[in-house]
Amino acid sequence: MKKNDRLPLEITGMTSEGSGVGRAEGMAVFVPLTAVGDRITAHVLKTKKTYAYAKIDELLTPSPDRTQPDCPVFARCGGCVYRHIRYEAELKIKQEHVESCFQRIAGLPLKVQPIVGAEQTVGCRNKAQLPVQRENGAVRIGFFSRHSHRVVDAVGCRLQPEAFGRVTEAVRRWIEENDASVYDETTHTGLLRHIFIRASRDCKELMLCLVVNGTALPRADALIERCAPLGVTGLVLNVNRERTNVVLGETCRTLWGKGFITDTLCGKQFDISPLSFYQVNRDQAERLYAKAAEYAGCDENTVLLDLYCGVGTIGLTMADRVKQLVGVEIVPQAVEDAAKNAEKNGITNARFLCGDAAEAARQLEQEHIRPTAVILDPPRKGCDERLIQTVAAMQPERIVYVSCDPATLARDYARFAALGYTCPEENGFHCVTPFDLFPRTQHCESVLKLIRSDMNS
Repeated sequence: MKKNDRLPLEITGMTSEGSGVGRAEGMAVFVPLTAVGDRITAHVLKTKKTYAYAKIDELLTPSPDRTQPDCPVFARCGGCVYRHIRYEAELKIKQEHVESCFQRIAGLPLKVQPIVGAEQTVGCRNKAQLPVQRENGAVRIGFFSRHSHRVVDAVGCRLQPEAFGRVTEAVRRWIEENDASVYDETTHTGLLRHIFIRASRDCKELMLCLVVNGTALPRADALIERCAPLGVTGLVLNVNRERTNVVLGETCRTLWGKGFITDTLCGKQFDISPLSFYQVNRDQAERLYAKAAEYAGCDENTVLLDLYCGVGTIGLTMADRVKQLVGVEIVPQAVEDAAKNAEKNGITNARFLCGDAAEAARQLEQEHIRPTAVILDPPRKGCDERLIQTVAAMQPERIVYVSCDPATLARDYARFAALGYTCPEENGFHCVTPFDLFPRTQHCESVLKLIRSDMNS
């Protein structure tokens, strides 16, 4: 097999990134925008020793899972990978991927609970981070094309509320009318890098944050005049002058209105600033947090330790059911926000520590406090091994691990298992439940329950 070959191929599986997989001449061939059951002519783009990459040259027999994409830029934009198949087929792929990770990576197969699909797959995100580019003089605002840094205009993105599109177009007109400077990552020149929008429930509040390679925003008054009638309640400037792919810098300055949104989650109110972590799909997050609370088994005697607590969302939604809540977060601003959110909700049995898990463990040990249950909600890279050892050394009865990457979840599950923690079974399934917080993309959230092995009898 070599580049530019055209060969018949049947798609028999899917990768975790959302590409179809078939086999030809003893090699795996990866083809984006395909579905299990497709029969195609594949145009080979690149070959390696044991696998190849290709694109569809001709769709000979379509899979029964196929459906007509409802987005005009789907094939070019890097945001979605499953908009060409039925949602039920997408959920099946994600369920199988979670199960496969525990089998392949942990070597400890689990019978995973049925995935909890989203009731709403259109306009379900409450956050957008949109890069800005100029190409041949035209302003592009949208998403990077897959495996590139070329921005594809994403007007009317189906993942976002319609209000986001109106605000984005208002910013575009402001750029054009004021000849605003746009960032060029190759030369590290220009001002405006990203548009960042956050929304409360039903878009009652909209926060517009502009990420800039500078310290000021010329003609901010003109932008406010355009955006205020669209429901924008605050304009924030985020300063990012680094040569980096990280979107947000560390410094924010409110130029007008509120520098945060206030949202309701699981009956609690939370102030969310640009640097605060907050789940992008509110409705699904409520369902996931309900499952996390169930797995944590909280009661009036529970001491709950919430690691990677951010602004306190998970722990504070359980605070009414526990004796004491201790949140730990390494970002100082998030710790401040968490304390304010506890006060906002009248929660008096919670406190928040700024530091890493090891520091928190030492402090709690000095205070003769041992957690009954621990919540972990780490970033995509998962927990490092030292943190896992620290948590296990606290000997909590239960650990609830919330993860946005099944691969790192499976890896960390194996590490906890080696330290005496197991995933129990209930009603014929193990206590790990996938949740689709990111419809039409390749991503999947999961929540896992672990208990000490000496309690599994």
